[in-house]
Amino acid sequence: MGSITKRKRAGGHSWDARWRDPDGRSRRRAFARRVDAERFLATIVADVVRGDYVDPNDPTTFRQFAESWREIQMHRPTTRAHVETHLRRHVYPRFGDRRLASIRPSEIQHWVTTLSQTLAPATVQVIHGIVAAIFKAALRDRLVSTSPCEGTRLPKKLPVQIKPLATPIVLALAAAVPDRYRALIILAAGTGLRQGECFGLDLDHIDFDERSLRVEKQLILLPRRAPFFGPPKTSASHRTVPLPDTVVRELRRHLDRFPITHPARLLFTDEHGDAIRRTAFSREVWRPAVKAAGAPPRTGFHDLRHYYASLLIRHGESVKTVQHRLGHATAAETLDTYAHLWPDSDDRTRDAVDAVLQPSDRPPPTPRRAAAVRPVSSTSRSQAPTL
Repeated sequence: MGSITKRKRAGGHSWDARWRDPDGRSRRRAFARRVDAERFLATIVADVVRGDYVDPNDPTTFRQFAESWREIQMHRPTTRAHVETHLRRHVYPRFGDRRLASIRPSEIQHWVTTLSQTLAPATVQVIHGIVAAIFKAALRDRLVSTSPCEGTRLPKKLPVQIKPLATPIVLALAAAVPDRYRALIILAAGTGLRQGECFGLDLDHIDFDERSLRVEKQLILLPRRAPFFGPPKTSASHRTVPLPDTVVRELRRHLDRFPITHPARLLFTDEHGDAIRRTAFSREVWRPAVKAAGAPPRTGFHDLRHYYASLLIRHGESVKTVQHRLGHATAAETLDTYAHLWPDSDDRTRDAVDAVLQPSDRPPPTPRRAAAVRPVSSTSRSQAPTL
């Protein structure tokens, strides 16, 4: 399945390892020493026999394969945009023009360490995950024999506890925005809808009689593109959310003052009657309102969603209920974000221990010699008291 031949070269000679790949094409690689050629050829032949063959001369660069991989992924539009941005900013400058099979684990580790000096741990993990997914696909396509991302030590994400906004701050935000956006703030704080879900809400998905709304789409806002509609973030994000009376009153007031004019019957539009653009809204409406309301400087629209979750938890709603209202994919996602907001059991723990160990006026009973332990029969075991 292979051979080694000696070939004359200027100033000496080389040893050529020749073999045929699984497609029958002839391949060759030159070595300065015969022993190196023999070792290489033995590995190649074994890989062909096992079905693990990878062309060692494949010229595909990381950028070429990553772009073809990116185009065929079933990503949501926002995810597609994020992946493209991360690759362009953080990966291609380092590995874009490198041959795919030439990238080593030590280089991946050094790159991750360098990124960690300027980016948050969570961001580094996301970027590394994208690169790892690309190499996993290259492994399936037999373009690499192993993934250099295996075993990479990633920076640890520091736990971040959500601190919900106080109700006076939320009301101050609603009062600080222009009147056409007041109901938008109350809606987000009173239903927990994501920003895109709020911006994409149309009149047809609100049932004022049942006091509920259906989340079936969102307005997707990407750089250098006109706003367009897309599905919610996950399949679990398709949901029906109850509308409190406060929100119903604000929505009715909003419709009286700002009748529907958008072709898609959007509830909220900008001053020109167009769909709201996130960048313009943040710059012209949200940031000035945050400053005027005295909210923490880094307060974002998503904090209204956290506020809604905190209200549900404070009033005793279960994890599953909060998960459903927010449209989380799993209860674990809800707990990872909001577990610290649920009332803890510190006081119950103290009471339980005090009930047993609390000193009393009576002296403790004198310990008795323990009786010998006898095996419990199958009949007596069912009668044994449970603890």
